[in-house]
Amino acid sequence: MISVTIGNNLNRSKKIYEDNTTLREALEDSGINYSVGSMHLDGASLAPGDIDKTFAEMGITSTCFLINVVKADSAK
Repeated sequence: MISVTIGNNLNRSKKIYEDNTTLREALEDSGINYSVGSMHLDGASLAPGDIDKTFAEMGITSTCFLINVVKADSAK
């Protein structure tokens, strides 16, 4: 079981997932729109294709942060 702090710039929550859950499944379960910002796992940007890997494939064994950082239109 993985304890995941999941969310975006404004809202975060803690959820528990099996280690064979993909990042995409966790994001969709939490209602996070991952198409509008950059995705980060424990502070590191995700590479193309990482979103379909499981937590275990990403090396997560107990806890992590899965955060979508949305850049505002006015940000430079």
